[in-house]
Amino acid sequence: MHLEQLEQAEALFKPQRIEVLRRLAEPHTCGEVAEQLGQTPQRVYYHVKRLVEAGLVTQVDERKVRGVHEGIYQATARSYWLSPRLVGRIGGLRRTQDELSLGYLLDLMEEVQTDIAALDRTAPELPSIGVSGEIRVPPDQRREFFQDLRSTLQDLFERYGGSEGDAFKLAVACYPKGDQDHD
Repeated sequence: MHLEQLEQAEALFKPQRIEVLRRLAEPHTCGEVAEQLGQTPQRVYYHVKRLVEAGLVTQVDERKVRGVHEGIYQATARSYWLSPRLVGRIGGLRRTQDELSLGYLLDLMEEVQTDIAALDRTAPELPSIGVSGEIRVPPDQRREFFQDLRSTLQDLFERYGGSEGDAFKLAVACYPKGDQDHD
């Protein structure tokens, strides 16, 4: 779920609510979640109510226990993305001459995140592809590697860059792997 409203982010960013939300990955009552967290059902209900108001949790069922109606709740999504628009851009957009910086890469990832969140997931078919892998490039060959990558992508843009057919966005990210274990 892509969070674009400040109220949703505010409802989510409370440590206890995050724990409640995690427990609601599967349908549960407030009493069941309270027992798991060592809290009172009233305290959990307070947090669930705020999460429901923000659209992050929904009541999926109800049961009657000892004459009392008890709601069964579940998180509305498996993951939540915070829209960069909620925070706003810090510094402004980076330009193409900055395309080798990590800041430019972060801006690109925010753009991809926003684009994906806007897709109609109820559509019967969303043609897309994701590719991920690791490439090892010796430091003295980095420039050549980046030139080859750019040339390959430019060839695709030129070959399929016409005005006919369905439009697709292509974003490629190449960045240093976090754990630099060299064998």
